[in-house]
Formats: sequence, C-alpha cells, structure tokens
Amino acid sequence: MPNTRRQFGLRLQRLRQQHGLTQAQLAQALGLSPSYLNQIERNKRPLTPAVQARLREVLGDTARLFDTDDPFALVDPLHDTLVALGQPGVSMTELRTLAGNLPQVAHALLDLHREHRALRDRATALELQVGDPGVGTPALLSPGDQVRDYFNRLGNHLPELDDLAEHRFAELGLVVGHTAPRLRQLLADRHGVLVEVHAAGGHEKRRFDAATRVLHLPGYLRPGQQAFQMAAQLVLLEHADLIAALTARAGFDDPERIALSRIGLSNYFAGALVMPYGEFLRSAEDSRYDIEWLAHRFGVGFEAVCHRLSTLQREGAPGLPIFFMRVDRAGNVSKRHSSTDFHFSQVGGSCPLWIVYEAFNQPGRVLTQVARLPDGRRHFWLARQVSSGPVGYGQPRKTFAVTLGCDLRHAERLVYARGIDLRAESAVPIGPGCRTCEWSDCLQRAFPALPRLGAVVR
Repeated sequence: MPNTRRQFGLRLQRLRQQHGLTQAQLAQALGLSPSYLNQIERNKRPLTPAVQARLREVLGDTARLFDTDDPFALVDPLHDTLVALGQPGVSMTELRTLAGNLPQVAHALLDLHREHRALRDRATALELQVGDPGVGTPALLSPGDQVRDYFNRLGNHLPELDDLAEHRFAELGLVVGHTAPRLRQLLADRHGVLVEVHAAGGHEKRRFDAATRVLHLPGYLRPGQQAFQMAAQLVLLEHADLIAALTARAGFDDPERIALSRIGLSNYFAGALVMPYGEFLRSAEDSRYDIEWLAHRFGVGFEAVCHRLSTLQREGAPGLPIFFMRVDRAGNVSKRHSSTDFHFSQVGGSCPLWIVYEAFNQPGRVLTQVARLPDGRRHFWLARQVSSGPVGYGQPRKTFAVTLGCDLRHAERLVYARGIDLRAESAVPIGPGCRTCEWSDCLQRAFPALPRLGAVVR
C-alpha cells in the first residue's frame, strides 16, 4: 500500500542516519546500487523481504521500521534533552530501550524538561527586571506565548486538523496550486459568503463581515495566499465545534487566549488544506526541502512553506525535524515554532552573530549557517528576508526575516547544505543574547552575563 511504503522509506532513511551511514555506505553493505537505495528511501521501490533480511544483517534489530506506533521517534528529543541537562554519555541503545519500553516515562521526562526551561526563562526575566532597572520588563507569560507554547508542546502537529484537511482536499477535488477558485465557489454555494478582493487593501489579510456575509481580502495576495485565507474562514464556518474542542483541550478559557487559539487553529487548517500533508511531504522530500520550489508548486509564499515544514510530524510518516522563527530588525520574535524538542528562549535579547539578522542586509537571498549553542548542540540554519503588504512605490510594507533550522546531523537532507562545510568544528558560536549567553570570550558581547550563569570556555 502507498502509505506503508512511504512510511518504510522515511523510517529507513532515519534509521540509516542514526547509524551514521551515508546512502552510498549502506547501499554497498547491502549489495545494492546507491540509486536503488535512494529509490527505496523515496518510496519509489518497495522494501522487499530480501532487502529486509539484508538490513537485519547489517543494522541488527530493524523492528522499528514496522512499528506503527514508532516510539523511537522519541529517541532524538531524549538525546537532546539529556545533552542539555549535562548528560551526553547516555548511549543510543539506552535511549531506544527507554523510548521503546517506557514511552510514557520518556514523554514525562520531555514535558518536565520543557517546564524546567520555561521556569528558568521566567526566573531570568525577573533577574533582568530587578537587577537592571534600565532593562525593559519582558512579558513573562503573555497570552500569545501561552498559545505558541501549547502548539510547540504538541510538536507543532495537530493530527485532527491535518487529517480533516487532507480528507476535504480529496472530497472537494482540489488541485495543488489552484485551490482558490473552488474555495471561493464553495463559500458562496454552501455558506452564502461572497469573497471581495480589494485592489487598495490594507495590511489586514482577512476580514469577515458576518452581517453582510462578505469576506474581504486585499488585492496584493497571490491566488494561493487568497486560498489560505478562504480556507481559514471555511474551517471556522464548517468545523466550529472541532476548533472549540481543541481550544478547550488546551485549557484556554479566557476571551483573549480563546481568540488567539482560534486564529492559530484556523490558520493551521488553512496551511494543511492548501499544502495537504501527504503531497506536501512527498514534494518536500523529493526536492530536498527546496523552499522556493515548494512555494511555486503550492502557490504560496516563502514564509508559509517554512511554517508548514515545521508541522510535519505525522505518526509513522514524519518529515525533517524543523525549527522555525520570524523576527524583525529589532530582534522581536513574532513567530516561533518547532516540530522537535528545540527551546526558543524568550528573554535575553538577540545574538548579532546569528545568520537571521544578516538576511536584512541581503534581501532576496537565502543565507546559510552552521552554528553551535553554549550547551554544545550544533544546528544548520537558513534565513531569508520576507515582506508583505500593499504593492507599489511608496507603499509601507511589513519586513521580517524568517529562519529555518535543524540539528546538524540532518543537514545533508537539505538542498541548501550542498557545498557547505558541515564539519562540527566549522560551527559559529551563537547564543540566546548577551544577558543569558554563556560564551565567555565572544567579541560581540555587549553586556556581561548574569552572575548565576556559569561561563563556558571554548
């Protein structure tokens, strides 16, 4: 079955990488050509019994390839968590044993670590406020941060909305990259909603007038972006009960958090409808996560693709574990999402050595960086400036830089890593901001670190 073959291909790729083998090395050990193994990993050829037998001889236990629950997806987050806790010596065998035999304990450990980091961030924020009156008071637990944290605790993946969107995509006979006309017709026929596109639209990307049943969209949106906004309105009209249930499950009961979660959930559905999971994941894998190509294929923007890539964590068919952020020139973070156990500090400012800020100086270019954090973790980052708003000379536009990252060991799966020196020793030291950064000899340091943080010597 197609779904099973795709699941095996993605799992085989991950299993090979965790054994530290390239495609060529594993192909040689299996007595296959590299192109044949590449086709298996891309689900172009089946994982035959003969190949399965040879895999067991080369890699040992391969039961995880066929485990539908796939508890071993917890291995990488557990490894990163223990490294952050100063326990890098736990073997992969021990981690696989924990994930496979005690998955609930593994999840509890990850949840406790997330809570620990959140509490540490709040304590640091209070230290900043009390210790230096000149530093502005950071928002300790804003409603927006609470909603974002809820999504991140779920791995930024909501299976109910993904499955619903994929079902509706097939049911409505939608075509990738050409969804806007059908959605416009659907809103009119089923809900009496007229879509009006205004050539002189402002910065508001969607405004629904319930009294007149008109959905107002600005004219600068491309067809795929218009489809996104129509899909977000559609789920609020047709599946309000599901949105309300997901909001209640998150524990949000005040008007502000409920409103923000409705926006987040409806936007999630919209991205999942315009970029349906299975087709989008296949396209991402086949293109080696080429964001520009994916944006063209699905008719959306660079940022929308980055955001969607951070949600691909379907059980049994995950994509690349991605971190995604959006910042402005002042270092304010307006989006932070992660499909893996990566922590975005909410205090401490920004690091001028991080490639995302250079993107403002080179608009239109995709920049890359191999970086390492004070805790020793190394990542591959790419960044690009994006703009939105009315088109035309003198028109004010919003400008941000978006950045996508992954653990360095996954970098070879990205087309952007081609020709890049991925050796660990080439990584640029970056940090969460001078006030909370532990690098002791950084030439860009603007303020001393808080005394309670121990210095790291490179």
